[in-house]
Amino acid sequence: MAEVGRVWLGCGMAASMLCLAALARLGQPASALAAPPGLAEPVERSADGTTYDAIDMYLERELPRLKVPGAALAVVDGDRIVHTHGFGQADARGDAPLPQTPFFIGSITKSFTALAVMQLVEAGAVDLDAPVQRYLPWFRVAAAQASARMTVRHLLNQTSGLPMSTGWTPLADFDSRPDASERQARALATQRLNRPVGAAFEYSNMNYNLLGLIVEAVSGQRYADYVRTRILQPLDMGHSYTDPAEAQRSRLALGHRYWFGQPIADEDDQFPLGSLASGQLVSTSEDLSHWLIAHLNGGRYGGAQVLSPAGIDEMHRPAVDFSLMGQSGQYGMGWFVSTQGGRQVVWHDGVVPAYFGYMALLPGQQRGLVLLFNADHFLMSNTALVEVGMGAAALLAGGQPDPVRWGGIMPWALRSLLLVPLLQVLGVVLTLRRLRRWRRAPELRPSRGRTWALHVLLPLMPNALLVAAPLGLASSSLRGFLLYGPDFTWTALVCGGFAGLWMFVRSWLVLGHCKEDRQQRSVDMRRPRAA
Repeated sequence: MAEVGRVWLGCGMAASMLCLAALARLGQPASALAAPPGLAEPVERSADGTTYDAIDMYLERELPRLKVPGAALAVVDGDRIVHTHGFGQADARGDAPLPQTPFFIGSITKSFTALAVMQLVEAGAVDLDAPVQRYLPWFRVAAAQASARMTVRHLLNQTSGLPMSTGWTPLADFDSRPDASERQARALATQRLNRPVGAAFEYSNMNYNLLGLIVEAVSGQRYADYVRTRILQPLDMGHSYTDPAEAQRSRLALGHRYWFGQPIADEDDQFPLGSLASGQLVSTSEDLSHWLIAHLNGGRYGGAQVLSPAGIDEMHRPAVDFSLMGQSGQYGMGWFVSTQGGRQVVWHDGVVPAYFGYMALLPGQQRGLVLLFNADHFLMSNTALVEVGMGAAALLAGGQPDPVRWGGIMPWALRSLLLVPLLQVLGVVLTLRRLRRWRRAPELRPSRGRTWALHVLLPLMPNALLVAAPLGLASSSLRGFLLYGPDFTWTALVCGGFAGLWMFVRSWLVLGHCKEDRQQRSVDMRRPRAA
């Protein structure tokens, strides 16, 4: 029974790791923002008397619990920035994040790409329902009919049928040549779709990488230049960047990657240029406040009008149902639309290997907020960190945040991965002890059938699960998982490789003792019995 217990304990740990792999500080208030011409200075109380202490207190409780090194918060009300706060540390010197501290914003970038496309639509240069091939004549997927049917609207609504995995692979492609995005898109010529074009939502970065190429093809500008001149500059987003080297010169927040629940500083300067349009812009809480104000005010910020009110409404309009990483609702164009506490929330999060961002609009109250974190892990961001963002949005709406379900579980789940190699070592020790006992006391050896059932086949199960873990990661995007979840990926690789070797060595050792036992019994049977 002890053997069975140990085996099933190993099975449980291996299964837990597979589930994890599949889930595809307290600070000081930041300095006040300098408001652009025509906008009020930041205030700490809204027009209806609301204060923001509850949001600050909530984040001061949750962020240390999740070991987030630093975060920047900004809140807008109507056309004003009404509150800012910096939590924890933005850099190795221990300085708190300022409203002007740059962070990578991840997939929040998609809303910028969507607005760039809508600008071209309003200029008459792009038709939402035209096929992608009108603007990118070389575009192909494996099925010719699907290639011809896929439209710009399908890309914006994430209903093209392109698999999520096609957007993962380019994230680990650090080709810095100007044509990196097009080269990756041309590689789709052999890609099969997961579902018919237009049939259902499937989140894929590749949809927005293709939209970035459409912006370039139609405007005649590089995507980075178009966004900078047509969006960032008019919105006075002077600390937002399309080039991480520029952000570094402006004291980019020091990013962290979680290793077994502990944030470790990450100074990797590799940049997937081909994925710029889907998730690689750099911005600040102050600049993104300008972005939220424009979306709350029909495309207007100060004296700049970057899109018509109708265009903004179209971006926010729920177009397709989604269910993703425990969240559900509808998706528009670069924005998720959900209901919290009976109120509509238009939001998006952003995930890159060492940063996380969350922005939310409350259209019914003309309010919004942005939260930028300098730490990330694929499993943390899609569970606990996004729940913290939603909790802050609930408080801004005048409600109460839901409990952060994953806040206490996920860090410990990541730490528990360390048990996997420990259990493997324990399994080796126990096996060798058992074999030594069998050698010294042959009468303790089980029967042949029991040996096969309990000591060969049953132990193969957890080892087979561990072997399957790295194979599953490799079939999706191993390099991507190494970037976004380095701890569970390396655990899967090392422990899976060891399990593959040990399952054969162990079986050979156990069966070798059985063979030795049978040979000894055969010799004993041939010996003449004493008279």
